[in-house]
Amino acid sequence: MDKYVMGLDFGTDSVRALVVDARTGEEAGTAVSYYKRWSNNAYCDKLRNRFRQHPSDYIESMEEVIKATISQAGHKVADNIVAISVDTTGSTPVAVDSSGTPLSLHPDFASNPNAMFVLWKDHTSVKEADEINALATSWGGENYTKYEGGIYSSEWFWAKILHILRQDEAVRKAAYSWVEHCDWIPALLTGVRNVHDIKRSRCAAGHKAMWHPDWGGLPGEPFLCKLDPLLAGLRDRLYTDTYTADMVFGNISEEWARRLGLPQQVKVGVGAFDAHLGAVGGEIKAYHLSKVMGTSTCDMVVAPREDFGNKLVRGIAGQVDGSIIPGMIGLEAGQSGFGDVYAWFRDLLLWPAKDLLPSLKEIPEGIRPRIAESMSASIMDRLSKAAEETDPEISGVIAVDWFNGRRTPDANHSLRGAIAGINLGINAPAVFRALVEATAFGSKRIIDRFTEEGVRIDGVIALGGIPKKSKFVMQVVTDVLNMPIEVARHEQTCALGSAMAASVVAGIHPDFATAQQKMGHGFEKTYTPRPEFAKKYVKLYNRYCALGEMIEQISK
Repeated sequence: MDKYVMGLDFGTDSVRALVVDARTGEEAGTAVSYYKRWSNNAYCDKLRNRFRQHPSDYIESMEEVIKATISQAGHKVADNIVAISVDTTGSTPVAVDSSGTPLSLHPDFASNPNAMFVLWKDHTSVKEADEINALATSWGGENYTKYEGGIYSSEWFWAKILHILRQDEAVRKAAYSWVEHCDWIPALLTGVRNVHDIKRSRCAAGHKAMWHPDWGGLPGEPFLCKLDPLLAGLRDRLYTDTYTADMVFGNISEEWARRLGLPQQVKVGVGAFDAHLGAVGGEIKAYHLSKVMGTSTCDMVVAPREDFGNKLVRGIAGQVDGSIIPGMIGLEAGQSGFGDVYAWFRDLLLWPAKDLLPSLKEIPEGIRPRIAESMSASIMDRLSKAAEETDPEISGVIAVDWFNGRRTPDANHSLRGAIAGINLGINAPAVFRALVEATAFGSKRIIDRFTEEGVRIDGVIALGGIPKKSKFVMQVVTDVLNMPIEVARHEQTCALGSAMAASVVAGIHPDFATAQQKMGHGFEKTYTPRPEFAKKYVKLYNRYCALGEMIEQISK
């Protein structure tokens, strides 16, 4: 009898469901649902870098997307779904009561952003991250950041928790514990009613919460209390044990089986982060950089335990045994802004179309919206074509990509981006090309850091929206890295990676490697570097690094 598995991929804007044949990876159905409150910019403040998401968005979109996928696949397929695994953004924690229910699902907190999920790109806790870093190296005890690259980020678990505890007395008093998004969804689906029964993701705990077996789990109580007495006692209300994504979280609850139209025997896997399971879906292998390229990037590397030894890789986003492929060391890095940088420039250029055009009486009222929509739809393609014809050496424009701070190497979210070398002859395509090159140079800095720290990179695998949509961006990145880049064929590698994990959870495949071999879709294209551009970019990369150093000095 055919067996099917489902991968749920909770991204920044939407959730996608994918049902595939567990033995072949053949797609049986897929659908996407966009978060309605998030789409209306609810609970966010871009100027303050505050990005919050309401759990009702997750619940409503998950129910909608699973039903749509099942409808597409047919009830014969639905009746033979044996497992579901989940990936989410992260670190995206939320304050919960003792049952594990997010506070924002209670009427008193329904409109309080501090009681909602703190999205991965929320940077309101820069001060708290700085305090964690200062204390970790000065308090005289264990340096709990050493497996996190030696620098703790404002994008991560403890910094976000501490910021909200300090800012909101009502949430502080009501919050019994805190749960990552990737842990809460499996708990919801399996009907967990006690927060202590939630199986916590090794991926989330190790990379974002300073969990490590060397010190018996999370950072010790003396360190946390010294950081801030508001953290006293919280460690005991969190967790000690963690679980890899090949493990069973539990069976779907009777309520959710009925609501979704699924068999009650469906197993639910332990959750993980989207980029980590995306790397699995993109068929990551040892010493290959899996690069998820979207609004930001998340760069993943796996290395065999016996090869890796006791290395401590400086300035990355953590090294965790089993976080990506169980049995291998998973290393994470990434850029806080990638596609977001291009979107910023697009919106900057479109300001007249959005703010001036509606008031121009010379143009008929019914035509104005169509002009704006046409400009918005075509501007990136036109910019890319014009930028391709711009010689980067002649234009002289150089940019730094830290528009949303710097994730790696050496996290610092107080930094800002820059564009330099402009004169009155510079046009929009030249600036756009410099921004694309800046994001490519940021990618090169990450690879350079891995190699400097003794982690070789044998190849690069590209996943996500940008490799599918922009040949121009991909060719620039390839030329800057001076390495071939393979583009994963499947459109939804994160959801596929979750489905692969579900196949292992269900016992259909013995491990992730077998699931990748049986269910993988291979690669659709390989970009190769152009020697003449690779040579030019050596000099421009040095200018990028010099400009970055100047920005860091100014920011101090």
